[in-house]
Amino acid sequence: MALQIGSKAPEFTTKDQDGKEVKLSSLKGKKVVLYFYPKDMTPGCTAESCDLRDNYKLLQKQGYEVLGISTDDEKSHRKFIEKEKLPFRLLADTDKSVHAKYGTWVEKSMYGRKYMGTARTTFLIDESGVISNIIEKVDTKNHSAQILGNEVKSAPKKVAAKKTPKKAAKKTPAKVAAKTQKRKK
Repeated sequence: MALQIGSKAPEFTTKDQDGKEVKLSSLKGKKVVLYFYPKDMTPGCTAESCDLRDNYKLLQKQGYEVLGISTDDEKSHRKFIEKEKLPFRLLADTDKSVHAKYGTWVEKSMYGRKYMGTARTTFLIDESGVISNIIEKVDTKNHSAQILGNEVKSAPKKVAAKKTPKKAAKKTPAKVAAKTQKRKK
């Protein structure tokens, strides 16, 4: 049976990016954001993790402990944390045992090819260890807003810069004249 809101969050023990053991039960009394993501340093996972990073103080203010979890190993997590300056722990689930308990190791399909992978899902766990919300349709760039509502910083809108065509930028009057002379021959 799939986990539902109101279910007891399955207990797990795994290691964080520093090799330190993390038990869900040791976080009892705290609210937990447990987000499952496919892979360190990929575009969607980076966007999701950086949105949580950018709103981390607000998440803490609301009483949340943030934990990311993927099937990557501790070394990969350490690099990801250092590169993106993530202030929270990332958990290594290389044997997929935590994924199995939460139902996030699923069959996926891309271009008609079926394979097994992580379902990007976030579980909000209350102070008593009960699942208070499950976010299955994660908006990677605005994930904090899905967790907290409208109190968060939204992802900055990218403004397209005007680009000058490379050829036009390199043309000088002398080059134009030389090219014209070649055409006349």
